[in-house]
Amino acid sequence: MEAIIYLLRFAFDALLMILIMRVWLQWVKADFYNPLSQFIVKVSNPLVIPLRRVIPGLGGIDLATIVVAYIIATLKFFTLAALAGENLGVLAFYIGLLVLVKQAGFLLFVIMIIMAIMSWVVQGYNPTLAVFHQLTEPFLNPIRRFIPSIGGLDLSMIVAFLVMNVINILLSNSLPYWAAL
Repeated sequence: MEAIIYLLRFAFDALLMILIMRVWLQWVKADFYNPLSQFIVKVSNPLVIPLRRVIPGLGGIDLATIVVAYIIATLKFFTLAALAGENLGVLAFYIGLLVLVKQAGFLLFVIMIIMAIMSWVVQGYNPTLAVFHQLTEPFLNPIRRFIPSIGGLDLSMIVAFLVMNVINILLSNSLPYWAAL
């Protein structure tokens, strides 16, 4: 049973990350012709395009993708709770929103870790690193205004990690299901 739960979590999390990344790429107006952007769009199109006919975008935000991501997040928690023998009823819809938020924070964390590792290894231009910079700039630039680079060392990611972990700890202490998300 643990293997099935593990595989379900992986499948739901991978799909959620792709959908979140699609919304995020559109929000920051990332390079659409980048190979990573093209991959995200092509993989998510079968889920998003049918719903786009019904739900239009709003102010440059793709509401259809957000709705699909919310449905997948709610379905993830509902499925895992059902496998554990729990019945949460209406609470599953609220927790679905929390799953979506937590997954977005985890994705930001992973992208920043990958960026840090790639900055040590990659020499020159890399298209994936370029998109990752576009994705993280809205979060790191406000921190850089208060904490400038020290001797060429950018501390904004460390501060962002600390803030994200504090938020995660505060939410995990206030919500009983946060650890299971």
